[in-house]
Amino acid sequence: MQTSNPDVLEFLSRRRSHPPKTLTGPGPDREQLMQLLTIAARVPDHGKLEPWRFVVLERATLDRLAPRLAQHVRDNGGDEAAAEKAASAFASPVIVAVVSAPVDSPKIPRWEQELSAGAVCLSLLNAALGAGWGAAWLSGPATDAAFSTAHLGVREGERVVGMIHIGSRTGEVPDRPRPDVPSKTVFL
Repeated sequence: MQTSNPDVLEFLSRRRSHPPKTLTGPGPDREQLMQLLTIAARVPDHGKLEPWRFVVLERATLDRLAPRLAQHVRDNGGDEAAAEKAASAFASPVIVAVVSAPVDSPKIPRWEQELSAGAVCLSLLNAALGAGWGAAWLSGPATDAAFSTAHLGVREGERVVGMIHIGSRTGEVPDRPRPDVPSKTVFL
């Protein structure tokens, strides 16, 4: 028998990200974060390969890495405004880097494993929002291969697919225009 959960559907129909500049401390503690990560790991994963992992960036690490990220942006042709913008994203109370870590498999293609890692990003975002935190899924210069390899422990064959910023909300975020779903839908 089909069971509906109207509360979940209502949450999903209204969910919106909270940009990092709208987040403040405190963020979730380690116990709360482990609960969110456990929820996030409940994603489609064909072959049960677990082709992803988490790198949690806490406040001390973010403070240490912010100037290095700014320098990375400058070293790659970014101006001072771009460097400052990149570093300011590390002001979030906690950031979880979701790393796509594909597994050699004769059955499961790499692209499908990367989609599973992307699903982890959305699942973590929704878990954080559902728990009452503000959260956003971003990419940006911190996901660049050179930076993430040097500073986030990303290994050969891996890549950061999302930086999930989590913290306390400082207010409501206005909704943005949403897609015209009928114009993007075909029934066959």
